[in-house]
Amino acid sequence: MTAPQSNADNPDGAEGDAARCEDPLWGFVSPGEHRWPTALTIVVVIALQLSLPSKLTLGPDWMMPLIEGAVLATLLVVGPIRLDARSRDVRWISLTLIGILSAANAVTLGLLIHHLLKPGDLTDGRTLVFSAFTVWATAVLSFGLWYWELDRGGPVQRCFPDHGPPDFLFPQMENPSVTKQRWTPIFVDYLYLSFTNSTAFSPTDVLPLTRRAKSLMALQSMISLATIVIVGARAVNILS
Repeated sequence: MTAPQSNADNPDGAEGDAARCEDPLWGFVSPGEHRWPTALTIVVVIALQLSLPSKLTLGPDWMMPLIEGAVLATLLVVGPIRLDARSRDVRWISLTLIGILSAANAVTLGLLIHHLLKPGDLTDGRTLVFSAFTVWATAVLSFGLWYWELDRGGPVQRCFPDHGPPDFLFPQMENPSVTKQRWTPIFVDYLYLSFTNSTAFSPTDVLPLTRRAKSLMALQSMISLATIVIVGARAVNILS
């Protein structure tokens, strides 16, 4: 990836400012990225978890959402809304929060499969279908957050010239001429990657390059497969 241009090198005005990764006060930032899209995504995940029946949650059904909400509130208070160089100091809070979301979803999936295999379990099919969708949707959102936070060191580090090696190969990276401005992936690109991986069970237009990226995508495909095939098929059988 080429180094960000300086203000003197880009006379394009406001449009150029949106495309650059350089901030005159805080250094390099991801173009146009703010914390609110990921914060909203986490709020959606918490809402999905609150809709689950208590038998599919770890502890009281309000405990994990309360913990996640407290961590999110802490992140919003101590971290800047626009992702800039200061955001690296609180990145560990973001990673911890995503880890909690993923762990809670893994517990829900495990409990869901447990109730499916338990003889004489009276959980109705509609509850199973809804819970399976919740697990699947939560996995899509949480893995999108993982990809966004881990690729090349995170959303801030991606805009430094000395960022780490890329974890994912986007089409725009192979063909830079297809974009008018300097292109850097933002959260919606990683969310799309997560969605396609959960529906196709394989890479589509974005390819994993590192072992950790391949491992995460394989894990997500396994979760999606277990949710859609095992849980979904069993729930449909109960409904019929």
